Amino acid sequence: MNQHTPGDRKFRTSMLEANDGPGHNPTDNRTMGDIIAKRFSRRSFLQGSLAVSAIAATVSPIAILLADDARAATASAFAFDEIEAGIDDKHHVAQGYDADILLRWGDPIFADAPEFDPANQSAEAQAKQFGYNNDYVGYIALEGSAEHGLLVVNHEYTNDHLMFPGIVKIVEGKIDVTPADQKRVDIEMAAHGGSVVEIRKDAGKWQVVRDGKLNRRITSTTEMELTGPAAGHDRLKTNADATGTKVFGTLNNCAGGVTPWGTYIMAEENFHGYFGGELPADHPEAANYKRLGVPEGTYEWLKFYDRFDVSKEPNEPNRFGWIVEVDVQDPNSVPKKRTALGRFKHEGAESIVAADGRVVFYLGDDERFDYVYKFVTAGKFNPDDRAANLDLLDEGTLYVAKFAEDGSFVWLPLVQGEGPLTADNGFASQADVVIEARRAGDLLGATKMDRPEDIQPNAVNGKVYVMLTNNSKRKADQVDAANPRAENAFGHIIELIEEGGDFTATRGKWEVLLKCGDPSVAEVGASFSTSTTDNGWFGMPDNCAVDSAGRLWVATDGNSPKATGRTDGLWAVDTEGDARATSKLFFRVPVGAEMCGPLFAPDDQTAFVAVQHPGDGGEDWEGFGRPSYYEDLSTRWPDFKPNMPVRPAVVAITKQGGGKIAV
Repeated sequence: MNQHTPGDRKFRTSMLEANDGPGHNPTDNRTMGDIIAKRFSRRSFLQGSLAVSAIAATVSPIAILLADDARAATASAFAFDEIEAGIDDKHHVAQGYDADILLRWGDPIFADAPEFDPANQSAEAQAKQFGYNNDYVGYIALEGSAEHGLLVVNHEYTNDHLMFPGIVKIVEGKIDVTPADQKRVDIEMAAHGGSVVEIRKDAGKWQVVRDGKLNRRITSTTEMELTGPAAGHDRLKTNADATGTKVFGTLNNCAGGVTPWGTYIMAEENFHGYFGGELPADHPEAANYKRLGVPEGTYEWLKFYDRFDVSKEPNEPNRFGWIVEVDVQDPNSVPKKRTALGRFKHEGAESIVAADGRVVFYLGDDERFDYVYKFVTAGKFNPDDRAANLDLLDEGTLYVAKFAEDGSFVWLPLVQGEGPLTADNGFASQADVVIEARRAGDLLGATKMDRPEDIQPNAVNGKVYVMLTNNSKRKADQVDAANPRAENAFGHIIELIEEGGDFTATRGKWEVLLKCGDPSVAEVGASFSTSTTDNGWFGMPDNCAVDSAGRLWVATDGNSPKATGRTDGLWAVDTEGDARATSKLFFRVPVGAEMCGPLFAPDDQTAFVAVQHPGDGGEDWEGFGRPSYYEDLSTRWPDFKPNMPVRPAVVAITKQGGGKIAV
């Protein structure tokens, strides 16, 4: 995820360098860009829709259109009137649909929670209110209902300059944020984590059940248990926890998932930014932390809490970067960090039950030149016994992907003692393998990807979709006719087909579904079908969803006045038939925001989307033309009231008069 947050003293526009991560992979493992380029340079220019990317490097867009009239006449699986791409201070949805604000930052989610007062915030109030920067959105039905359930939402990070009054001054045209005091830090810590909120549909509109008995806030101070192969290991022990099994809080929860047994998965992504201090160069964890960019010191929490200072608590970062599982049926349950799924910058954990009953989780490591993973449980899902499934994530096999230019890929097991993962290489146990999953992938020769984010299995067509957001560091000597993008600013979507349609398989085939960006600019080399309009193309695919009909929806992160001349949004993308690679714009966010979620209710009659950090970066929009902060905002979405700041929010989209979305 693209992050915007203050640094130690000076405001930073992004925790991530150039919107695609700092990049900490030191290996010479092959990149996905290399593999794509070599694969398609060996194929006929006219072989299927993927050839458009090669042709576009040398042939004008008009010639492509004239040669491909038949494609323009094909039918899409999506029935709605596309909206116009652009930039303004509001959200927009396709005609015939309502986009209603369901939950905003600060909304009370308990009967005894105070109303939101942005001028008088406190950690105590925030811990009972909806958190900041909503990212992943999941739905867990209550009593099997598509109209009554629990909405589970991650709160990734905080933007101080948009949250708090009186802390910003403009210095030479840029935002300077005053140093944080403990009160502000405590509010930030309470605004992180996740929310579990009961919702119910009444007369066609969703409502929050404020006194729902299962409502819950999870924050960066919530007690959690470490389980699986790394639990209790010496590398996870601290002064506060001599057992190495108890940790307080979860950080930077980006995308996530809901398990087949109805638990909530929170993925810890860019945890490195919360740690400061310095380790000696010869410290046993120095190389491990360097591989993950720890410590970066973006946040100021270490000024008040020693556990975020690696010089005082050198093992604390090893307790973050995991997959967290929450049993939402018990609001007092202790969330569990499931170490068997590996430690890295997790973007999400979407799952599917394989034919043999084992459960497969797909995992992206969201950094430039890092890897795609999957985890296959050892045990099998029991649909008739929920309790029997609650510890399935403690045993199984973690794999990392290696792609070949002939269109094949293999899943390489990250198992201690196999191949190079031996004690001689620093892997004395499986605990070492999962703690240093990135280094294990390095040694196995995994393929270096362009920021793997959401990965979504599709139960309808048996395929898996991998969002690769971008990689601006691809070198010019990697460019050829099929991959004409030094500095891949716009990203790809990769389609995986597991061998035999078996999600537990250890090999399969891959294709590029889309190379993103403006297809009218030949040198970009985008590969949208020519049925895609000027409003329909996008860059920077990030989160995605597959609805119950098996249709792919893609949310973006990074479309902006400077990057694409449009805001982020939600696009419907055809994956099958003659309309394959056709994209249509369904919803767009206000200026400065990122599109997160998305999620479809089980009956496909609601699309939930999360609008994150609206109003950020106003200097890039000619309609505002200066930095945006609490007192001077480029938008006051969603309230549009002078006494209310901009507020991240979850939006519920429904068809006017009822019915399924885009049908």
